[in-house]
Amino acid sequence: MGYEVVIGLEVHAQLLTESKIFCGCSAAFGGKPNTHVCPICLGMPGVLPVLNRRAVEYTIRMALAVDGKVATFSRFARKNYFYPDLPKGYQISQYDRAGEPISLGGGITIEAALGPHYVRLNRIHLEEEAGKSIHGEPGYDPCLSYIDYNRTGIPLMEIVSEPDLRSPQEAAVYLARLRQILQYTGVCDGNMEEGSLRCDANISIRKPDEPLGQLVEIKNMNSIRAMERALEYEIERQTEFRDRGARITRETRLWDEATRRTLPMRSKEQASDYRYFPDPDLVSVEISEAWVDEIRVGLPELPDVRTQRFVETYGLTDAHARTLTETRLRADYFEVCVQAHDDPRAVGNWMLSELLRVQNDQKLDQSALEDRIPPAHLAELLDHIRDDKISGKMAKEVLGLMAESGKVPAVIVEEQGLVQISDESELEVVVTQVIENHPGEVAAFRGGKTKLLGFFVGQVMRETRGKANPGLVNELLKEKL
Repeated sequence: MGYEVVIGLEVHAQLLTESKIFCGCSAAFGGKPNTHVCPICLGMPGVLPVLNRRAVEYTIRMALAVDGKVATFSRFARKNYFYPDLPKGYQISQYDRAGEPISLGGGITIEAALGPHYVRLNRIHLEEEAGKSIHGEPGYDPCLSYIDYNRTGIPLMEIVSEPDLRSPQEAAVYLARLRQILQYTGVCDGNMEEGSLRCDANISIRKPDEPLGQLVEIKNMNSIRAMERALEYEIERQTEFRDRGARITRETRLWDEATRRTLPMRSKEQASDYRYFPDPDLVSVEISEAWVDEIRVGLPELPDVRTQRFVETYGLTDAHARTLTETRLRADYFEVCVQAHDDPRAVGNWMLSELLRVQNDQKLDQSALEDRIPPAHLAELLDHIRDDKISGKMAKEVLGLMAESGKVPAVIVEEQGLVQISDESELEVVVTQVIENHPGEVAAFRGGKTKLLGFFVGQVMRETRGKANPGLVNELLKEKL
């Protein structure tokens, strides 16, 4: 009998506030080390924190998006531990026994192997980010460790799931889905490479009739794929332990991307090890129904609702609608484009084929793509195809040049001499000449070799340097042959 895998995720999302959670320092990413700091975020004696209201609003917004129960009163607690990147010697956080989280419960539905699967959430709470430890990075003395406190005090929202995930693949789908909702609500950019979204995984295995197994926490996973690989490795490791009768230790392990292994970091702490207690410098936060209702009114359209609307309003397939609404930026791009070009299916097809191809070929993110090819420019290109000014083949060439130069389609068409020949009398002259120049092929076609039509089309396209309207060429050839 095999083992059942039990996984829960703790997702940490840096909130897109302009300032830190308890002081006025900039929360912007980057900057010269230790320049976005002040006595408050450095934990100097005698300073008092002041809570950032926007951070609470963003957390409530996310709670509403996942059907969490927003607390009437929320309180902060001190989580006590020592680490060089934690200047106060404690982290201001929330814990359900010492500081009431902003939200309890809720959940999201994911598409699992056996169909839709509802993943419950335990809580969503706010806390402050720690600093960044720097070891052996380029430009630094490899014999020394450095601390950058710019990140200290950035508002961090932690979303804790129940242990409802049963495979690394489910965990990957869940994390991608959660990131999508974070981006749609505008509370976090979801950039795992820059560390604004991080994930810790708790995993155990058990026989189907057993209670939950010994918990192992995995850290240091900087992408969804890395998390999936780390969980796959850990399942193999724990299975091998169980099969030979060894005891699995409750511990925290680090994922090493280079060796594709998890490595021991420290024994796994219990909550009591942190000696949580209510922070005496911060009063409870009262969250009124009126405040929650105000935030609810401002919630954007969420992915599932938008997907369904795309199907119903624009006549798209479910698959196309889901891909177009995968990110809020892409969905917005589509809708702006549709306002300028009234064929939603054509817009969708071009976005999901040619536009994605160009984006991948030129390694452009969505923002860079929109700078080079605004929605109005793509709409103009599709207008040219519809109006027979250029062929679909020409349009693909024009699109690539648009991405390189940022120019509008009309300018590129003019510069490259790509205007399609759709004048019937002009094409009739070329078609007649081609037929006269190939009497043998004409006789064969009329004798039943109808596949030669492609040969004649090719000859006309060659004579016109690919500018002839292929549909009109086909009609004229059939008529004259």
